[in-house]
Amino acid sequence: MPHSSSSAPRGRVRLARGASPWLLPTVATAAVSLTRARRSGRWAALAVPTTALAAGMLWFFRDPEREITRGRVISPADGVVQSIMPWKDGRTRVAIFMSPLNVHVNRAPLAGTVTSVEHIPGGFIPAFNKESENNERVVWHFDTELGDIEMVQIAGAVARRIVPYVPQNTKVEQGERIGLIRFGSRVDIYLPEGVEVAVEVGQATTAGVTRLDRD
Repeated sequence: MPHSSSSAPRGRVRLARGASPWLLPTVATAAVSLTRARRSGRWAALAVPTTALAAGMLWFFRDPEREITRGRVISPADGVVQSIMPWKDGRTRVAIFMSPLNVHVNRAPLAGTVTSVEHIPGGFIPAFNKESENNERVVWHFDTELGDIEMVQIAGAVARRIVPYVPQNTKVEQGERIGLIRFGSRVDIYLPEGVEVAVEVGQATTAGVTRLDRD
């Protein structure tokens, strides 16, 4: 049975935490342009692109409520499975590419305790490029019923800011919001040895909804 990660009404969409540095100036500029457009042709011309940009920002930073799926490991990100790669230590890395059109809020893949949140500086290569593994990123570790689970938020060419929501030693529920990558990018999740992958390359995923493991 699915369970809700929030008491908010189903279908409600709020704005993501950490969006304000981008969103507020854009919306303010659009509001000023619309107010002055009636008295000035120059402002009227400016009002069209600024309003469109503000609308785009509101869409980019949407944060819809989700009915969280029960499963051992669920997707931490909206996007498309970019690769599934066996790791030398027996784990399997599932890389999920997030486009600018996806929801940018990431969720906890399992219930547990956040044992580490490490920010690692790096470049800003497009996330679909293999070399993006050296991009700026935040590495998460969770102590869960499956043991240590590693998740990595990777910044891309546009997404130059990762915003963690919870600090180290925080207990989180499965599907709980844990961070934001502005304008998308990539999220990698490492499944423990013995956990069979239930998704395939090219498959769309929904954070908190798509199950990554198979019984």
